[in-house]
Amino acid sequence: MKDWEAAAQRLAASTVIRPESRWYQPLATTPRHLFVPRWWTRATNSDGEAVWKLRDGASDPEAWLRDTYADTTLVTRVGALHADHAQADQTPVRGRAGRSTSSSTLPTLILTMYRAAWITDTSRVLLTCGSGYGTALACARLGEDQVTSVDIDPYLVQSARRRLAEAGHQPRLEVCDLTGDLPEGTYDRIISTVAVPAVPTSWLRALGPGGRLVTTIVDTGLVIVADKTPDGGAAGHVASEAAGFMSARHSEDYDDTFPENPPLWQTAQHADGDSISTSRYPLMYVPDTWDVRSTLELEVPGIDHRQHTAPDGTRTVYMLHADGSWARATAAGRKDCPTVHQGGPRRLWDKLDRIRTWLVVDGDLPVRGATVTIAPDGAVTFSRRGWSATLT
Repeated sequence: MKDWEAAAQRLAASTVIRPESRWYQPLATTPRHLFVPRWWTRATNSDGEAVWKLRDGASDPEAWLRDTYADTTLVTRVGALHADHAQADQTPVRGRAGRSTSSSTLPTLILTMYRAAWITDTSRVLLTCGSGYGTALACARLGEDQVTSVDIDPYLVQSARRRLAEAGHQPRLEVCDLTGDLPEGTYDRIISTVAVPAVPTSWLRALGPGGRLVTTIVDTGLVIVADKTPDGGAAGHVASEAAGFMSARHSEDYDDTFPENPPLWQTAQHADGDSISTSRYPLMYVPDTWDVRSTLELEVPGIDHRQHTAPDGTRTVYMLHADGSWARATAAGRKDCPTVHQGGPRRLWDKLDRIRTWLVVDGDLPVRGATVTIAPDGAVTFSRRGWSATLT
């Protein structure tokens, strides 16, 4: 591709700002377009539905240059269909099954994770692979001998190996489940750009003395930074920057706890429940928030959130949990307090309102700046201001 060097330099200048940064040259000299020859974008079809649209760099060099050297995430895989394998007019499955499953993360977020790790010139790093672009940046910064990169998808590892070689790098690449056993070795830094439900014990075993791990927690905006402790656990904090990554998967696609129409979904839509109340706060769709969603996810992991807007503008949001708990809240206007129906063993909306009360009273939520303690068995405890929550 012509002019990619100039585009990469502009990306570095806008992302890192100062050319003295040790990440400036890796950004300015890494050909990102090699790692994303095809990608998926969101579009709207003739029926007004959101669909995935395939983009092919070779057939549209202008878009290829513009998109790959922009500070944006490029989705490369939706469900089990990688953009490399899609036909020109092929569209992935729509709905809940058509979720993105791999991408090339936006450069500023990659650097946010790398900087949080405090990578030194001698650090041996374990990274998540994806398209291979983040691995290429690490190789350019450290040298390929210090870099190990993993992914559960054999094709992603195979294609990344080929594209990294084309860019002049040959790091160690392995196919493995990031939440299981890691490639043999000891690492100074483990940096995951996929989210995990809790810290795998294999990470703690693989970290060398004083090693650092940086990752995000599933369905939150929490970046946790923790250093290994002498007891085999780790201790650290929630970073000030929020970030969201795809969850670690264990096969070709995600296991769906809640299929499109589970029985509980029918209950949540139509039942009165055993608790009917009026919320003290206007309607909130939790996934649109950062602190609130993160706090709720730590307290009740695994809530499935859905929403619907009726033709007359009435909005309804739903919360479902695998333990049988559910909540439905409906309001006519954006400032109206909703009517709430709840059922099951836990009052999900009551928990949400309690968290929102903390926010009103304290001005923030305890997840921001929380202390993180990771036990040797991988249990992660967040604590601040007398509040705590543990993920296992």
